[in-house]
Amino acid sequence: MKIVLLAVGRMKTGPERELMSRYMERAQAMARSVGLTTIAVRELDESRARSSTERKREEGRAILAECPSEVHIVALDERGASLGSEAFAGKLGVMRDEGIDAVAIVIGGADGLSDEVRARAALCLCYGAATFPHQIVRVLAAEQIYRACTILAGHPYHRG
Repeated sequence: MKIVLLAVGRMKTGPERELMSRYMERAQAMARSVGLTTIAVRELDESRARSSTERKREEGRAILAECPSEVHIVALDERGASLGSEAFAGKLGVMRDEGIDAVAIVIGGADGLSDEVRARAALCLCYGAATFPHQIVRVLAAEQIYRACTILAGHPYHRG
């Protein structure tokens, strides 16, 4: 199974990008041992539309264009469920075991995700009630992907 961290906007050079890259590299190094083929990041352009509604609509179309019907979407959204690391790893493990080819973990733009993306999502998650900058959310998502790999592998990184 392939996992793609699909995010609207470009991550600037700096410590957040370095940390995200480190977690993604660690996850990729473990991928094969837990039945995953690829772990990657894909960035999409932010919409330049004038209104929030139109920006979400345009970005939503771009996200869905990257996610054909066989791709399972895990949407990171403030209205999503809060899920512990072991439960998240379990969900990824079930998807892998069911023969899902690809999972896109989606981070929307500054205005959030469109209703169409949320409706298409197999799972909607949030990282708590607080609002975080997109760069931090990417780091959190990358770390959770790596942590899920370690949990699936029985590695001691996660001491839950």
